[in-house]
Amino acid sequence: MYILVKLLKGFPKPLFYQIPEKFFDLNLNGKIVNVPIKNNSTPALVLKTYKKLPKNINFKIKKINELHRFPEDNLFKPFIEKISDFYFLKPIYFYQRIRNFLLKDEKIKNKISSITNTKNINVKLTKEQNNVFDFLKKFIDKNEYKPTLLHGVTGSGKTEIYKKLITETINKNKSIVLLLPEVSLAMIFENLLKKQLPEHIKIIGFHSASKNSTKKELWQNLLDKKPMLIIGVHLPILLPIPNLGLIIVDEEHEIGFQEKKHPKINSKELAIWRAQFYKIPILLGSATPSINSLYNVKNKNWNFLQLIRRFSGNFPKVELVKLKKAYKRPFWISKELEKEIKKRLEKKEQTIIYINRRGFSFFMQCKNCGFIFECPNCSVSLTLHQNSTDQSEILRCHYCDYTKAVTKNCPQCKNTKKDFLKKGIGTQQTVKILQHMFPFARIERADLDTTTKKRSWNKTVESFERGDIDILVGTQVITKGYHFPKVTLVGILWADLNLHFPIFNASETCLQKIIQVAGRAGRQSKESKVIIQTINDHEIFNHINEKDYLEFCKKEFDIRELTGYPPFKRLIQIELKNTIVEQLEKDSIKLYQEIENQKLKNKINIKILGPAKPIIYKIQKTETRHIFIKTSNFKNFYEIIKKININKFESKIFIVPT
Repeated sequence: MYILVKLLKGFPKPLFYQIPEKFFDLNLNGKIVNVPIKNNSTPALVLKTYKKLPKNINFKIKKINELHRFPEDNLFKPFIEKISDFYFLKPIYFYQRIRNFLLKDEKIKNKISSITNTKNINVKLTKEQNNVFDFLKKFIDKNEYKPTLLHGVTGSGKTEIYKKLITETINKNKSIVLLLPEVSLAMIFENLLKKQLPEHIKIIGFHSASKNSTKKELWQNLLDKKPMLIIGVHLPILLPIPNLGLIIVDEEHEIGFQEKKHPKINSKELAIWRAQFYKIPILLGSATPSINSLYNVKNKNWNFLQLIRRFSGNFPKVELVKLKKAYKRPFWISKELEKEIKKRLEKKEQTIIYINRRGFSFFMQCKNCGFIFECPNCSVSLTLHQNSTDQSEILRCHYCDYTKAVTKNCPQCKNTKKDFLKKGIGTQQTVKILQHMFPFARIERADLDTTTKKRSWNKTVESFERGDIDILVGTQVITKGYHFPKVTLVGILWADLNLHFPIFNASETCLQKIIQVAGRAGRQSKESKVIIQTINDHEIFNHINEKDYLEFCKKEFDIRELTGYPPFKRLIQIELKNTIVEQLEKDSIKLYQEIENQKLKNKINIKILGPAKPIIYKIQKTETRHIFIKTSNFKNFYEIIKKININKFESKIFIVPT
């Protein structure tokens, strides 16, 4: 007997090997075996089994060495096949990905360390929290699929429920996967839970900051079927786990679960499928549940549980401030916000100022001719950054990291640097404004520029926890995972900024960010305040109190249904990429026409939009075009696309189901 295999690493073409007689009774299809390559033994995925060799094979066939030791997860192979079909990938992609990551060196130096001073304490759950635990415990015991959406307001103690569920699951000799939307957040949870859960519970972080020794320990535990808690963002849900008993997805609304690189796999969606496939419960928690998940509660029999009270502390008072051009400088700090910051400084309390833009200014423009400094590699303007030590200025692209010194003259009209306008505001300029307004305040910054410097970021967080920093200015890196008890004021500088992106869910994601940031205030105090500054009016500002969030969702449901956007329709994005623009345009039109022809020929009800040039259509000199498909059933699109040979196009084509 013979097998056709594909190496997990190395030679790309399939190879034939002979099966030793001792393996004749085994079904090797889809299994991993070790095969000889020169003087080495390397793992390979079995694609097909043959009783006889094809006639055109006339060279000597070697025997496989042995079965590769692989965790005994009987459902793993069919699960991988299911998700491979959905993402238009071959199953070997997932096997290769896990193997390559297990062997890949860690990159801890560029990641945020997890910090918390919380001690190991036994917390008594409230009645609300116990109701959630008691409900899910039944399904852990019975090994039954039960998708449950937990809407817990900020500070309601969702983590305490997770801790009790984790302990219960481990005590039943089952493993748990805990997914979080960012590596930094996964590290925070790992550190927190190692301090607060019983010592017998094995906790392993599996993400891009994991050490090689940790990866090896994880794999050995999987081979030995040892129960453990696996924490990560994308990778844990792709592991073979023989005794999986529960999946928890925290901050389930976050877009961080969708990978940024192709094939842009959504680990939250995979988690739901896996729970269904393995017949186990899954808990999805958020203070601002996604519209998609709320739709599933209404239409797909998901269970819906709520925590409507804070675990400790009271909800902050929320004030909306409309910025006006008549405001005297500084424009970005309103009188209302300035007054509240002064109060916090006098009372020795802390303030968080949120602006979802790093750098000093969005872009630099010549006021004489209108020239804007742009990136030569990407279709974006360069962001102005300022060196904190010598105040020198540099222009930087946030997509390819191209940098350019600020020129003395305008490249277009040759006017001098004094004619350059600095448009918009970022975290650096915010710090500078606040330092001028409050010269004696201790102010620090937290954004991607500072958090990648691990040591200095750790020092900043520790200082803020101790109360040695009065005002922390940051982007969304400070909105999740951290618990700062002394924060009684949150200021949001440009709340309507993200509303101007042309995406169907801009209102939803913008309101979610506002509520999440506002939730940092008053987590352990009776009185706190949130000031939300906006330039334009919008419907979402009628729902900025998080108790009104579900009312916003009801209205958004009506809009989505009327316009035919998710969750009422599937929106599939086809991306075409090429460095040669003419070929890209040609391929985009040709692919559109082929989809249209298949649609008409097979009488399939889908709507085709495009081809279109995205806002950021060029990154690192590669241009992109989009074709969107609206369909009530993904199967409709699948029937069409499988009849089109996308490999014949010169442009690279990627399909992103949403």
